[in-house]
Amino acid sequence: MELFDLLSVLIVVSAVFAYINTRFLKLPDAIGIMMVSVLFSTTILLINAVRPDWFVLVKQAVQQIDFYDILFNVMLSFLLFAGAFHTDSAKLLAERRSIMLFALVGVMISTFLVATGLYYAAGWVGYPLNYPLCLLFGALISPTDPIAVLGILAKFKLPESVKLNIVGESLFNDGVGVVVFATIYQIVLNGSESITTGEIAGLFLQEAVGGVVYGIVLGYGMYRLMRSVDHYQTEVLITLAGVMGGYALAHYLHVSGPLAMVVAGLFVNSPARQYAMSAVTEEYVARFWELLDVILNALLFVLIGIELLIIELKTDYWMLCVLAVIIVLSARYLSILIPYRLTRQWLNLDNRAPVMLTWGGLRGGISIALALSISNAVPYKDLIVTVTYAVVLCSVMGQGLTMELLIKRLYPATTTSKPDQH
Repeated sequence: MELFDLLSVLIVVSAVFAYINTRFLKLPDAIGIMMVSVLFSTTILLINAVRPDWFVLVKQAVQQIDFYDILFNVMLSFLLFAGAFHTDSAKLLAERRSIMLFALVGVMISTFLVATGLYYAAGWVGYPLNYPLCLLFGALISPTDPIAVLGILAKFKLPESVKLNIVGESLFNDGVGVVVFATIYQIVLNGSESITTGEIAGLFLQEAVGGVVYGIVLGYGMYRLMRSVDHYQTEVLITLAGVMGGYALAHYLHVSGPLAMVVAGLFVNSPARQYAMSAVTEEYVARFWELLDVILNALLFVLIGIELLIIELKTDYWMLCVLAVIIVLSARYLSILIPYRLTRQWLNLDNRAPVMLTWGGLRGGISIALALSISNAVPYKDLIVTVTYAVVLCSVMGQGLTMELLIKRLYPATTTSKPDQH
């Protein structure tokens, strides 16, 4: 299938699924679209028993989609910039201690806890996974997904500090997670002697710190250009060029593109909104990125749903999938609770926050994309992909659907916001 035909099919399917959700299910967009997509994939799998020729055609079409390439090289830059652009950077700065604590220390703790839990669970059910491979799974599943988090939390009202921590952590920890994943992946492929502690530290500084510095430079550059003109079409184009060109250049500079997009988005939000945009420009820029965010989110969650068609659904994987869901949730809670208990006197969070941060830390497309990027030469890749998909499915649909109930239980003084009517 040609690229244009494939994109056309995905857009049509996304529009149909979005309509079904908006018209009938009335769920938050990410949950509803993914649920319809999973039901569609399940129906196709059932059709396989009656018309296997149809199933083969659909599966072949899905297999043409490079999920990792589409997400990391096309969609992620837009989604992260849009998410950061619509986040109040001043309020986020006020929560910087806890956000950085959970995004850095929390991800590291979770990676090792998940790896250890999976190592023993896999051995118990008959899959002798080596510890580096379990660490790889821990690295790809530990970062919360900003795309899933932002899409769902937009519908709910939470105490500002808790919501900012969930959103802020998710915006930054995927960059940390990708660096950790890349490091452990080298060990899985080449052995522990292939990379030294100094090289790990150097890689982290180059990718993570370099990404933040590059994002500041990129955001400042967009701000200066936008301040020198008052023409909303040109200013929208400047932001679009900054995201596309900036993300591509980050790859050649060997710095974290995702972190750069987050920092640039926060920078363009403020001070560019305050000092560089007229009221008309601000409205058009905000609407443009909001619409692009909605469209790409719909596409992403459709893609996540239809990936079910190419996942290995072996019955003897199911026990490990169930155990993995429990392990990941438990590790998430401990990775929040431990740093929270140690530093609580410096944090603007109450005792209910660890539970809310645990349940609000959703996994999404980034984890699936990283799992799919693992070489087929790595033993048990199919198992890792299946377990990852199961955790993401339970995270988005299970945690996402029960988020409102938990908010009402933990924070009864708050009320859920009304869904958009337009």
